[in-house]
Amino acid sequence: MALCLLGTGAFSQTNGDRILAPYFVVRGESSGQETFPLQGTQVHFDISGTSADVTVEQTYQNRGTVPISAEYVFPASTRAAVHGLTMRLKDRVIHAQIKEREEARKTYEVAKQSGKSASLLEQHRPNVFQMSVANILPNEEVRVKLHYTELLVPTSGIYEFVFPTVVGPRYSAIRASEAQPTDAFIESPYLHEGTDSPAAFSISGGITAGIPVEGLGSTSHAVQVTYRSPMRADVTLDPKEGSGANRDFVLRYALMGRAVQSGLSLYQGSDENFFMLMVQPPRRVTTDELPPREYVFVVDVSGSMIGFPLKTAKTLMGQLVAGLRPQDSFNLLLFSGAFRLMSPTSIQATPDNLSTAMNYLDRERGGGGTELRPALLKALSLPRQEGMSRTFIVITDGYISTERELFQTVRDNLGNANIFCFGIGSAVNRYLVDGIAKAGLGESFVVLKPSDAAAEAQRFLTYVGRPVLTDIHLEADGFDISDVEPQGIPDVLADRPMVLLGKWRGPRTGTLRLTGRTGAGAYVQTFDVSQAEPTDANAPLRYTWARERVAALEDYGDNREQLKPQVVELGLKYNLLTAYTSFIAVSEEVRTSSPGRTVQQPLPLPAGVEDTALGGGEVVQGDEPPLILVLTAAMALLVWASARRRPQAHLVAGRHGRA
Repeated sequence: MALCLLGTGAFSQTNGDRILAPYFVVRGESSGQETFPLQGTQVHFDISGTSADVTVEQTYQNRGTVPISAEYVFPASTRAAVHGLTMRLKDRVIHAQIKEREEARKTYEVAKQSGKSASLLEQHRPNVFQMSVANILPNEEVRVKLHYTELLVPTSGIYEFVFPTVVGPRYSAIRASEAQPTDAFIESPYLHEGTDSPAAFSISGGITAGIPVEGLGSTSHAVQVTYRSPMRADVTLDPKEGSGANRDFVLRYALMGRAVQSGLSLYQGSDENFFMLMVQPPRRVTTDELPPREYVFVVDVSGSMIGFPLKTAKTLMGQLVAGLRPQDSFNLLLFSGAFRLMSPTSIQATPDNLSTAMNYLDRERGGGGTELRPALLKALSLPRQEGMSRTFIVITDGYISTERELFQTVRDNLGNANIFCFGIGSAVNRYLVDGIAKAGLGESFVVLKPSDAAAEAQRFLTYVGRPVLTDIHLEADGFDISDVEPQGIPDVLADRPMVLLGKWRGPRTGTLRLTGRTGAGAYVQTFDVSQAEPTDANAPLRYTWARERVAALEDYGDNREQLKPQVVELGLKYNLLTAYTSFIAVSEEVRTSSPGRTVQQPLPLPAGVEDTALGGGEVVQGDEPPLILVLTAAMALLVWASARRRPQAHLVAGRHGRA
């Protein structure tokens, strides 16, 4: 047997065409070059009603002796509507312009080569951005601030504000020669597990509501809460949080009595008017008799799930199967680079069968690459039992690079099954989890740690068990509305308000009426438009509507090239970051005659994720060209042993096990 030892980030096919993959980085001698330019990220949020206004300031500093340019890949909320960017050089503030992506990138490269300072903000995924900062001079500090708006929609009266802090390493089968510009972030440098980012992280903000705020706290970080009044609370990160930048920041709160600030909101602009209708659904109808159901669990056991994520998945699985009844049936499919099915057909949910399934999962230790779509297609192809409602439950940390293909698979099977996704881990790929929920007209679920598994499992079982409202329609009488998002209103299965966004013209008269059916019969709720006053406080509706329209085109459209002109038009018109529009800020002063090298800011691994998520390849930062280090003998033996343990696994050097 011969072993070929190659670093993950350096793998090449026989034709010289490498697979895009993340890699570990260690600090090397850099001849005066700064290798960790990001000094800190400072986040401030203001939550008013259902809208969060957020600014993110990144500070870059060059402590070396030669000029550098910096690149930093960072995450964002899937609902973020980014509509502003500024760059500060000493006492000068430069406001960025929105341009088509290719034009913005060209402008940045020209400025960089000309010795000018510039900042470029690009979107690789709706929840993955890249900041590029050109020509940071020695001993200089550059501050770049982005501004976004996000809509917060409560579930069961609980509001949740999430600020992701780190992009998890993506599993990829994409060849460099076939990669799109939006795939470039996959090849990012990472620090080893347990290594904190050298960049500081802070987050603070306030919540203002017309109703007293209660139950305010963070499930992810230690925070300090100060109440100015019952309806105003300030939040800061506790100083004892030495490093909070390796997991999502999650803030939750409720309004007194679990009240929801629903109703009609209006904004009247100079050329366009926008509305938002938030409607709290009727209370659930209690049903003792439910029809038999079939559940197929599709569980990620790839290398990135080793340790904490897989332990959390097993805990969640135990909670989910505990909610099954003997008249229900189930099956279990484990996937990594390949997949293994517990039974060729679903089996009855008896105590013995459930115990067998848990033992089947408990023996799994994780390893190998991750191919989610083939596994889901296999699950969907299983023989269907007549007279049963079929539900597929995907449990994964979600780090794949082919999200759109998964969304299309879910959409293609809407008539055959309900598909839900549980995101597992401290820094979940929420684009995938939320995208499956949206494509499947359902709800998303995230389990940050094992102790959250019981609550999320119960929420899911309640959710799928008793629909709240179906056959929903919006009717306007005497009020001229258009461009409503979403264009089709899905069934409401959770205690979560329905949110409709759109434009309006003409006089502020007439009514909006929402109709549907509950378990108890017909449902009608009417809103008098004249009772809703347009206010400037609702100005973010302009960006929120545009982001929803872009998402409908960009994230879930069938033909991206055909839809690209529409996305570009929306991005330019509403000053919005999209896959095809970017923010560019350029200082016209020529600041250096010798532009330095570009340095990629290394990222910390998400909390709980082990080094096996990437493999053992390392690049010494600062070398020219980069020096690729071979895998250690221990890593080679680990890969070989993994292949022997699962001979059907699809093991390819240069890929890693991150979903």
